[in-house]
Amino acid sequence: MRWCWRALSAASVAAVLLVALAMLLFTPGPAIASQSESVWNTHLNNPAALARLYNVNRVAMQTAGAPFSHWTVQGRQILAFDPRGNGRIVEVFGDLAAADRIAVLVPGVSTTADNFNTGLGGVRDRAPAVQAKDLYQAARAASPGQHVAVIAWLGYDTPQGVGRTAAREELARAGATALDGFTDGLAAMRPKASITVIGHSYGSVVTGLAAADLPPQVKDLVVVGSPGMGVSRVADLHTSAHVWAGQSPQDWIDWLPAFQVWGAGHGPTPTTPGFGDTVFGTKGVIDHDHYLAPGTQSLTNIVKIVLGRDSSVTGPNLSSPSAQASG
Repeated sequence: MRWCWRALSAASVAAVLLVALAMLLFTPGPAIASQSESVWNTHLNNPAALARLYNVNRVAMQTAGAPFSHWTVQGRQILAFDPRGNGRIVEVFGDLAAADRIAVLVPGVSTTADNFNTGLGGVRDRAPAVQAKDLYQAARAASPGQHVAVIAWLGYDTPQGVGRTAAREELARAGATALDGFTDGLAAMRPKASITVIGHSYGSVVTGLAAADLPPQVKDLVVVGSPGMGVSRVADLHTSAHVWAGQSPQDWIDWLPAFQVWGAGHGPTPTTPGFGDTVFGTKGVIDHDHYLAPGTQSLTNIVKIVLGRDSSVTGPNLSSPSAQASG
């Protein structure tokens, strides 16, 4: 009787696992909400126009009430705002109208308009607004005379929690389309600027799926804490941009299985040997969230990439990485 119960228990566990796998692989993804009308204007090419747009969105945030009304202090530059659903916010640090180096941060799972300023679970270094500000300040400190702008871009609906939607690409594909359109607008406004797109966590999936259609002004793609970029190697991204990746040994993302089948999974992590990108060091990053925290090797390296100082980027062993460190 005991062996029968054990066999039944094993069969039950196997059945549950099979059902869960079937749901992951074969259940259609969520209906993607239509993109909200953006206030982004591809022909904004003067400070006065940007200033008017920032003011329009500041008023909209005040009207929306808490928590957004508390964030409308003088000096914040909100390029786009929509509180509907999980919300969307795009914030600029620096003078976008004059920038010749622009970085766009693409956040990951469970980022919403509500925690855009505070971080998921109150983790400061997970907040897109904090990450962008820290990157901007570090870039200014490294090169005070250079015109740099950093943009925190919550321009898509992120998966809510590490579950089925996070394991699939539907939301990332919608985000990639929005990211392509947004960077096209940046390129139209600042055609001579060099743009760096930085994807964190699920944001790196968005970055990978957007890569082929990004404008040529996007010179670098940087991914950190990435579960994969939707491809098995850099060549499959079909981009001329330099692809960089960083991953901390303390990041739980490394425990995720590297697979991609029937729309589930995101392929190998970009730091996998043979992927074909350049791997940089992340010393000081203590988990999945602190890649842009002040004092980390990863923030220093990302600043160098944004400023075009590729030869001084350091690898995991603190030396300069080879051109194709994971190739």
